[in-house]
Amino acid sequence: MTGPCLPGRLSANFLAVFLLCLVGQGIGARGVGAQSTFGPSPHVTWSEGTDNTSSKAPRRFTATSESLSSNASTGQDRTRPNVSPQQDWPAPVNDQEHHLFTLVDVLEFRPKTGGGDGTSDYRWDIEGWYGGDYNRVWFKSEGQKDTAFKADYDVDFQLLYGRFIQKYYDFQIGPRVETQTFRGRNVTRGLGVIGIEGLVPYNYEFESALFIDQNGAVSARLSLTKDMLVTQRLILQTRFETNAAVQRVEEFTTGSGLNNLEFGVRLRYEIRREVAPYVGISLDRSFGETATLVRQDGGNPSQIRFVVGVRAWF
Repeated sequence: MTGPCLPGRLSANFLAVFLLCLVGQGIGARGVGAQSTFGPSPHVTWSEGTDNTSSKAPRRFTATSESLSSNASTGQDRTRPNVSPQQDWPAPVNDQEHHLFTLVDVLEFRPKTGGGDGTSDYRWDIEGWYGGDYNRVWFKSEGQKDTAFKADYDVDFQLLYGRFIQKYYDFQIGPRVETQTFRGRNVTRGLGVIGIEGLVPYNYEFESALFIDQNGAVSARLSLTKDMLVTQRLILQTRFETNAAVQRVEEFTTGSGLNNLEFGVRLRYEIRREVAPYVGISLDRSFGETATLVRQDGGNPSQIRFVVGVRAWF
């Protein structure tokens, strides 16, 4: 029985070996296909390293992968990164854009009160700028009629260059033109302006300026304003302004020394943030030589006036 079964066993063994060869060739073909698709497999060499399985002293193995780096570069060339440098991206902080801003801080009517010689009059104080965060062109206009400081009309206009010098402060320089009218007499002069405008601690907005006219007469002005919130829309503003001069200039009703002090309180209601009607009181008083000149021209060196007006910005 052993003899007849031997050829059958040999045939079965031969068939098994043949099948194993076919399976091996199929796996090799798939490996070659994968290698052609993803590139050659990295060639890794090993140097002496650490072998924790050995009972001898541990040895250290370090793998080098020159082909890995070459394959990585090949893949990088084939797949571009999602984030690439953009040439038209804006700057992180856009501090070069120019804007236009105008503030009508005072635009008011002051009715006549009492039985004095005074008349109803008006006043305005407007300023604004055009430019960016560092360089600006400022324009300022202020005018008033029948004031304590001047006997009749007084109008001035300034066009200044402003430069940011420190946080909250702008340096300003430029020309100023002042015109004054009284009893049909009109006088005009030009002045140079050097000043600083900004925000001091406790949120006081201040404006200081030094003026030099064409004849060398020197004068100065200082103003402070502060907004105090009664509610989110009801705001109480206090305003203080003073003028002083070194030389006496009679044609502009200006004496040497302290010229005048003005203090005002205005309560406004912001219908919109940009528009706010207000009511208030303004106290004006001239001093020294200026008060004497005002009296000689028939003016009143001391006034208390009720005011009603509107404040706006855009």
